[in-house]
This record gives sequence, structure tokens and C-alpha cells, in this order.
Amino acid sequence: MPEIPPRAITVSADPTLVDSSGNISHRKGNDNSSDTGAPPPYQLSAQQVASELEVDIESGLEDAHAQERLQRYGTNELAGGDGVSWVRVLVSQIVNAIMLVMIASLVVSLAIKSWIEGGIIGAVILVNIVVGFMQQYSAERTMDSLRSLASPSATVIRNTHNVVIPSVQLVPGDIVVLTTGDVVPADLRLFDAMNFEADESLLTGESVPVSKQANVRYDTVVPLGDRHNMAYSSSTVTKGRAQGIVTATGMRTEIGAIAASLQGQGETRVRKVREREDGKKLFQYYVSAYALTVTDNIGRFLGVNVGTPLQRRMSQLACALFGIAVLFAIVVVAANNFVNERVVIIYAVSTGLCMIPVSLVVVLTLTFALSAKRMAEYHVIVRKLDSIEALGAVSDVCSDKTGTLTRGRMVARVAWVPTVGMWTLKESRDPFNPHDGKLTFHEGNPVDRIIPESESSMSADGMEKLLECAALCNVAAIAKEHTEEGSDEKEEKWAGRGDPTEIALQVFAHRFDRGRPSLVAQGHEQLAEYPFSSDLKRMTVIYRRPTQKEDAPQDDPPGRVALMKGATERVLDACVSIHAHDGARAIKGADQDVVMQNAEAMAEQGLRVLALAGREWTGPAEGAERAEVEKDMTFYGLIGIYDPPRPESAPAVEDCKRAGIVVHMLTGDHPSTATAIAREIGIIPHGDLAKLPKGTVVAASDFDRLSDEEVDQMEELPRVIGRCSPETKVRMIEALHRRKRFAAMTGDGVNDSPSLSRADVGIGMGSGSDVAKNASDIVLSDDNFASIIAAIREGRRSYDNIKSFTLHLLAGNVAQAIVLLVGLVFKDQENLSVFPLSPVEVLWVVVISAGPPAMGLGMQAATENIMRRPPHNARRGILTTEVLVDMVAYGIILGALSLASFVAVVYGFGDGDLGAGDCNESRAGCEVVFRARATCFATVCTLFLVLAWEMTNLRRSLFRGRPRAATTAPWTQWMRDLYANRVLFWSVVLGFFATFLAIYIPVINDVVFLHAPISWEWIIVFVAMFVFLVCAEGWKLAKRIYYRREDREYKESIGDVKIAA
Repeated sequence: MPEIPPRAITVSADPTLVDSSGNISHRKGNDNSSDTGAPPPYQLSAQQVASELEVDIESGLEDAHAQERLQRYGTNELAGGDGVSWVRVLVSQIVNAIMLVMIASLVVSLAIKSWIEGGIIGAVILVNIVVGFMQQYSAERTMDSLRSLASPSATVIRNTHNVVIPSVQLVPGDIVVLTTGDVVPADLRLFDAMNFEADESLLTGESVPVSKQANVRYDTVVPLGDRHNMAYSSSTVTKGRAQGIVTATGMRTEIGAIAASLQGQGETRVRKVREREDGKKLFQYYVSAYALTVTDNIGRFLGVNVGTPLQRRMSQLACALFGIAVLFAIVVVAANNFVNERVVIIYAVSTGLCMIPVSLVVVLTLTFALSAKRMAEYHVIVRKLDSIEALGAVSDVCSDKTGTLTRGRMVARVAWVPTVGMWTLKESRDPFNPHDGKLTFHEGNPVDRIIPESESSMSADGMEKLLECAALCNVAAIAKEHTEEGSDEKEEKWAGRGDPTEIALQVFAHRFDRGRPSLVAQGHEQLAEYPFSSDLKRMTVIYRRPTQKEDAPQDDPPGRVALMKGATERVLDACVSIHAHDGARAIKGADQDVVMQNAEAMAEQGLRVLALAGREWTGPAEGAERAEVEKDMTFYGLIGIYDPPRPESAPAVEDCKRAGIVVHMLTGDHPSTATAIAREIGIIPHGDLAKLPKGTVVAASDFDRLSDEEVDQMEELPRVIGRCSPETKVRMIEALHRRKRFAAMTGDGVNDSPSLSRADVGIGMGSGSDVAKNASDIVLSDDNFASIIAAIREGRRSYDNIKSFTLHLLAGNVAQAIVLLVGLVFKDQENLSVFPLSPVEVLWVVVISAGPPAMGLGMQAATENIMRRPPHNARRGILTTEVLVDMVAYGIILGALSLASFVAVVYGFGDGDLGAGDCNESRAGCEVVFRARATCFATVCTLFLVLAWEMTNLRRSLFRGRPRAATTAPWTQWMRDLYANRVLFWSVVLGFFATFLAIYIPVINDVVFLHAPISWEWIIVFVAMFVFLVCAEGWKLAKRIYYRREDREYKESIGDVKIAA
């Protein structure tokens, strides 16, 4: 980490003070005081800061005001970031391995005074740079804008609602909600903090987190590290929760001042010199460091050690092809006895160029960018390009339940108090409205399968302690929405802020007029909070109750109470007594059995069951050990919360089964609750669990007790794991990897980072912590499981398209190599080779006939069976055995037919005269050769363009691309399918048209391209095209027959994927 400059040299601007013209008053010096003498935020109370910024702490800014302030203050980002630089993109287009080959070819052409070929190569270089620059610049801008969507976000209160926005959209006056794991998005004046600590080491260098207190205020200048009522941008929340008012954004924050002083200090690309233990640096260490630095920069130049794995493999492929190109050039010169002839040298250069897939890297980058853009439409934000390549190979998805497979809009359906009875909510439509629905009471237990009808009851008799705990052991809030004046809406609307589970509890307490605002108004005061822990699975708070006796002495403190909620078994572990209608009594083993039976009965209905407990607290208000507080509790009762599955979850799970993807539900809920939801959406079948493979549904405690060997011996890994902890997720990923599975894992909490990092594809939640999002590869902005499946579908589409255009380009390289190398056998009277294709024709095929169709193939729509086949092997990549065999097969067919067209014109219909050494430069006396060369050129271009259409599907017939499509005109459906991809269609059509122009435009044809106009020879071209189509379709038919058994076996195996459902 760079040395932090002295705070005295920084200059920060505080937007809390705005002059009459709307300009921000700048404050200088380490006291942050303004020129007008107004105090900085930490010297003001929270209410004063809110007043200065004209914001209501409860409802936040309105959208219109936030937008106006965004225009006034600008975005909340630091200057001098790593944005898209057009200079860097332009340099990357010029300085790369492929362009190096073309520039070398240009130099050689000009050196031997081959002006036409040199001019053409120069034009190709210019066009390639311009087109490549435009495409890559656009692609990088697209990726940059998408990355900004996945950048750290902020939870703010606007219009009374909790909303998540990108941090860059924060403005002074916004009310920000912080929880453990969040990165503080701007400088904040805290007004509510509970057990809140932040790591400010980036600002102060102090490694110990700083405890914050919202209620303190300073009257004098205080150093930055001692301002306990402030939270500063880029610090990390290590504990607790808080709310604060944004006082500074962007470069006006404290971290912005440091960034301003550090601008210009870039990262070095020089390897550090190794040191011995005694600190000495030997000479060989310097040599090693410099050698590695040179190697790194050469690798970066060639692109073999930068970019995604696929991009690196493509760059390595380009380097290998470059080596082959040099070899071929030597072969050309050797075949002509190493004569120092200009035409031989330029032909050797052209032969080398034909092996370079000029547009491969550009098309790959464009395909990735377009895929990322399409994924954003499905609410999937790509943070790492590697994930696009990896998504198509996912074989297992480990997903959370709440909010991902379910809606995350929870309603407290059942409340049960031992020996008192149960309250049941029915007909509730609005999860936030405490007046919606019908509440009934029954003197029974959830374990009773038949619940008789009962009258509506809003009485809380016997449930007072349960409601107190539900309302106070809770950080969520609900409130009526503000309605605009003149609005015709008569029905009241409510909004909730906070965790959906806690909102459901708060709404339930409000139904009996015992919500937290009511209790706080009566005098309840929070003293301490022990937040929910994914390990302990419970939360505890300490409150001071109001004095009950009106004549109590002044120094007699009100009673204190510790309240707890959490997983049933974890809360019961802390209880020593149970609350009954006649008071508390010692809890017995039979009582615990009754509680667990009722919890099981509620969980089997798909309810998320929480237990609530409490105790009188006589210990200190602050600083008490959590273990001391969370013991000797009295059990109050259970509340069952219903979170309905998303309607799209069941179809998405079914898509996974057809695609060979296994879905695992890893949730913190009770196994019975998880099982009920898993059955409802199809992760496991309905019926007796005993009939399923052992371990299909397990509790995390049971799974964690197994050794790795025992896990590996399981018939199949669990489909449902209840009461899951972060460590369980890591073990699940490791178990999948040992089975050679390719796994995706979802996560939203701070402790999920290890599992997200170890998964092949880490999936963060848009509503999750910034720590989890930073550890993930993609982020779901809508937290929806169906979005994962949409992303996998897009990943498979990208994989198919990359295979298609790579095969198209490489097959074309093989075909041209066959034509040019085998063509060396055509000798004239001076024993020099007569070339079937001229150098300019070779460049035309490489740039015009190959590039645009490859881009079109990158935009091909997904096939209808894309989610009806197993995942591909990610470790093999795109150069599969099928692709390599196809490359050779199509290359030989295309090359042989092109050579045959040249031979047909020269020897079949001509006299076989190849001239006396001038047919590679002049048309005079070489009419047959020039017409044969034009025929070969037309054949190569035509077959290359038709090959692009054949590559839209590597196995299906070009004329039956959608065999299951319901159409009234099946014989013309293939035409509509070809036209559906407009880019590919017009690339091919215009490619045909351009070929005509190149053949028939005078001077250009015989002087530049070295071929002559043709007439009847077109019959040969069209016959070659027909033969190529027959061969290509026959090859695909043979492949379909070969793979038919494999496909049939996979379809039969889908029954195993469904667990014999």
C-alpha cells in the first residue's frame, strides 16, 4: 500500500455548505473548516446536518431532488480511474502479434518494390486497425458500462423505500444503510449505529477497526481517525449496522483527497529483484528479474499472458499459426529453388498471411462484449469475462433459497405460544400492510393436522412477550408510503425496509399495535445488539424497559431485558425455562420434544420457523460477552413465515434437468422447510424421502461430520442441505470438484466469499454485501434463480458461436494452405511455380471473405436444443476433437474443390500452357492462367461464404436448421432461418457481390488481382458450390449418425438427473 500522505497537505470540499449560486464551499486544512467559518459535519449534530442538506432522515431524498443534486455535484467516483482509453485501444490494435506479421509483410513488399501488393497490404492494415479499433473501443465501452453496474452498490432510503443503487449515483443528503461487509460508499455523518465498527486502515494506517458512536459531537478540531461519528468512503464495515447522511462524494471525500495527491503514480511492470535473508541482492537475481520482465512484456505484447483464458488460448493459437506461416513461406521459396524473384517472395509472404486469422481476436472480444450486454438484459452483470466462457460448462448450481428460489416477500403465517395456542393469518395479499388479511386464533398446536375454523382475533393475550421480542429483536421498519396530494388512491400503501424475514416479524407485531415504534414511544431504549451470525444462527438485543412504577425513585433504573430470535434448535440450546399461560417454568425434555415437533410440523408446510426467547438482564449494558447474554433464556414461542417460490423457479429447475445441470439447495432454513420448497419447485420429487438415495436431504451438521472419504462414497451429493453454514458451502464445492464437476455457487454474505472464490462460477446477489459481490464472477441484480439459467443459456450460446467462427476461420486457413502449397506443383516453362491465387486475392479472402461472416457467426441466435444437451468440457475448451476433425475435413473439401476449379480451366478446357515466367505478373500471353486464377478465386470466396452459413450449426443440416419448428412452409423455412441473422446474411450476400466487382472491374482485375473476367467458368464455380454443399451435408449426416447413440444415451440419462421422478 502506498504511503499515506500527511493529512495537512490534503484539500477536501464539503458539500454540506452550498452558497446561493449552488457552488460548493471549499474547506482547507486538517480541520475541514470552511472559509465561511461553518463547522464540519463531525462538529454538527445529525439533525443539524440533515437540516443543512434539506433531507428527512426517515423518508430520505425524493428521486427528483436526488437527480438534481447528481447534476449539481457530479457522480460519486474518483478521477483518474481506469476508464476506457481510446489511445490504449488504438495502440493495442497496432502493437500485437498479428499486426506485426502484416507490418513485416508490408515492409518486405515495399523493399522488393512490389508497390501494388504493398499498397494493398497497407490498405488492409489501415482498414483492420480502423475496424478493429471501432469494434474493440465500442466493446470495451460496453463492458465498462456493465462493470459499473456490478461496482459496489449502496442501500439508500429514497421516497421512504429501501433501494439499492450503484455507489456512483450517491449524492449529498442521501440516507445510506450500512451492514457488516459493506464498503462505505461516501463520507457519512452517522445518526444511528449499533455495535458498528469500520476498518479505516486505508485512510489512517490503523489496522484495528474503529468503533463508531452516532450520538457524539465534537466542539473542537479532531483528527480523522478520532471522528467516531463519521464513516468514510472506502472503509469496510467489520461489525454491526448503521445509517448515515452523505456529506461528501467523489473527489470531495477524504479518500478523494488522498487520490488527488497520488495521481500519476502508476503500477510498474518491472519484476522486483529477489533478496536473500540477509537483505543482499546477488547479480544473478538482477539478471533473473530483468529476464522475467522481458518475458512478461513479450507475452503481454503477444497476448499470451493477458485477457481471459480463451483469449490467451487464441493468442497462443495465433502465435503457433505464425510459426506455421513462416514455415510455409520457406516452403514456397524452396519449391522455387530459392530464386531471388520478386513474385516468389511476395507469394511466400502471402502464403504466410493466409495462415493468420486476422479477425479472430477482434471477433472474440466483440462476442464477449455482446454476450455481456445480453446478460445484462437478463439482470446478470458480468464482472469477469472468464465467466462467459465458464457459464456454458456449469454442471451443478448450488443456490440459496430465500430471495433466489423464492420471492423474498415474506408473511408471518403462524404464531404459536406453548399452552396458549396459535394464531393463523389468511387471505393476506400485501406483505407490508399490517391491516391486510384475516387473523384467527385456535387453542391448539401446529402439530395438529386438522385446525378447526375459529373467529377472527386481534387479541394479544398470552402473546405479549412473543410480540415484544418480534418487534424489538429486529432492525427492520415499516411505514405508510407518502401519497401525493390530489391522488385518487384510497387504499393505503405500506413499505418495508430491511431483511424480509424481519419485516414479516415487524408487520406481525404491528397487527397488535406492538410494533417497535409503539414500544420505543413507550420508553423502550436499545442498549446493545449482537447481530445475526451465520454460525450461531441467532440474534440478540438488550433493551431498557420503561419504569413500571409511577412512584419509583429517581435513581431506580428501569428493568433490562435480553431478547433473542433464531433457528429453533439454536434458541432452545440457550433456554432453561419455557413461558406458559401461568408464567415461566423450567423447561423439560418433553417440552423440548413438543417444541421441535411443532417446529417440524410448521416447516413441513414450507414455513420458515423462528424461535423467540428472552430473559431479564442484570448485567452491564455495554461490553457484555455474547455467551453471557445468550444463556438462561425463557422460551416464548414460534413464528412460521411463508416465503412463496418464484413462479419462474420451477420451469428454470426443469430447464436445468434437461440441460444436465444438477440443482442443489443450500439454505439456512430448517431441512423440512427446505424440503417442502424443493418439492414444490422440482429439485426433489414428491413422495417418501426414504425412497430417494440416502443423503438427498441432510442437515449441515450431519454433512459436516462426514469425512471427505465418506462424502465421496455417497451415491450422489445432497440436493438439499438445511441449516447450511459458509463452511458447508466450501465443503460442497470441494466435493463437487473431486467428482470433476463444474460448479456455480450463489452467495450474498461476507462469510460466503470463500465458497464464491472457490466455485468455478461465483454468483453474487445484487442485494448482498459488497465483499460477496467483489468475490463473485457475475452478479444477479434481481437475485432470481431464473436469471442464472438465462446466463447459462447465454454462456452456451457464446460457446457455440465461438466454436463456429473459429472453425470457419481455421477451416479457411487450411483450405488456402492446400491451394497455395499444392499449387506450387504448377510449373511454367522456366520451372517457376504459377500461383493459383495471387497475393492480393489471398488478402481479399483473409479480410473480406472471412472477417464479416465471422462477426455474423458471433451473433448467431441460440439453437432450440441448447438447454437439452449436457454441459461441455470446460477443461478442453473450444478446440474439441469434433472441431479439429471438422477443420481438417472442411479445409480439405474446400481446398480440393478450389484447386479442381483451377485445374479444370487450365487442363480440362484449356491447353495446359502455363506460360514462360510472366503469368504471375502480366496478362499478356497468359489468358488461360488468368481466367483459371479468377475461377479459383471465385470458388474460394463462394465456398468460404457458403461455409459460414454451414457453420451456423455444426451438426444440423443447413436446410433443416429447426426440425421441430412448426411452420406452414417447411421447404422455405431454411431461407427465413438464414435471414434471421441479418449480420451474417448481409455479410455473405455482400461478400458475393464484392467478389463480382473484384473480377469484373477493369484494370483492378488484371493489374491488381492478376485475374481476368470469366463467363462460362461460373458453371464450374456453381458446380463446385453444389458439390461442397453435398459433401458438407453428407459430413453432417455422418456426424449425426455417429453422435445419435450418444444423444440417445443422454436423453435416457435425464431420468437419472430427475432422481427417477
